[in-house]
Amino acid sequence: MKEVNQIITDLKRKIFKPVYFLSGEEAYYIDLISDYIEKNVLDESEQEFNQTILYGKETTLDAVIGTAKRFPMMSEYQVVIVKEAQHLKEFMSRGGGAKGKDDDDENSESENEPAGKEVETGAKGALINYLEKPQPSTILVFCHKYKKPDKRQKLGKLLVKNSVYFESDKIPDYKMAEHIGSLMKEMDMKTDARVPQLLSEYLGTDLGKVVMELEKLSINIPKGTEITMQHIQDNIGISKDYNVFELQDALGRKDILKANKIIHYFNANPKEHFIGMTLGFLYGYFLKLMMVHFSADKSKFGIAKTLGLPPFVAEGYERASKNYNAAKIKAIFGFLREADLRSKGIDNFGTEHGELQRELIFKILH
Repeated sequence: MKEVNQIITDLKRKIFKPVYFLSGEEAYYIDLISDYIEKNVLDESEQEFNQTILYGKETTLDAVIGTAKRFPMMSEYQVVIVKEAQHLKEFMSRGGGAKGKDDDDENSESENEPAGKEVETGAKGALINYLEKPQPSTILVFCHKYKKPDKRQKLGKLLVKNSVYFESDKIPDYKMAEHIGSLMKEMDMKTDARVPQLLSEYLGTDLGKVVMELEKLSINIPKGTEITMQHIQDNIGISKDYNVFELQDALGRKDILKANKIIHYFNANPKEHFIGMTLGFLYGYFLKLMMVHFSADKSKFGIAKTLGLPPFVAEGYERASKNYNAAKIKAIFGFLREADLRSKGIDNFGTEHGELQRELIFKILH
């Protein structure tokens, strides 16, 4: 966030750089920066002749460079934004600057082209030449989503050195609640300590969706009001009493009555609480609980560190670990797998999803 804020701050101060290369798994921040450039660098009268939006699937790197080399018309700058740049064939090819999840480790050497010795030709070579001496009146923006450039090679090294280079990493599940709390703080939103945790449980790691819901809260709730679970229920539709967070807590406490009430509510509202989502959350919960059993420090603060959770949440895992030993958790993984297969029609002879959820909760608690 600090890096994103610094880039946006510089743009607001009209400190522009010739090339911006925005890459990585988390698309939200790439869109945030590129959208700001698209809407704010040029005024409306300048945009008509001096702003070009290209798409990686529909253009070529040669066309991008050719456009970038133009001079602006009646404006100090022209803006060229390449969306979906990861689809440019020069970036998609082996050694073309894009690394997928299955590629070799970034620190390893290419089999055919040792780092620093490759000689690039064609469009990729032209881009290298452009990066070495970019057009000062052009603001060229690459939106290279879901991948990162291969920084072993000359192109990747030049992108890091000669552009505003930004990598947007995906936020892991266990850090999402903390990140939501930080976002709420930046948006000047006071919050109940459980709210970020609940939002992370329900909204997952889709940062765009998270921000959209937070913006909805900021509009609907008077500034300065502490946002509570009731606000979440009223504005986002997550029940403060009947949600997966409360189900996990009830299971951890072995509160049979409350757990069954929640499952009854889930079954009455299948669109918001479909079985696949419940199974996913419960798998994650018991996986964390298994980690507690293998943790050296089983205190509340030790568990918080191991799981990357706030201490008030870790306290629930500390309590639940006393109610479920490792053997029981292993059996629960079997129950979850069975329920998942039956929910997909495998070895299921007409049992509805609601009944599958009730059976699952019974097996977990007994």
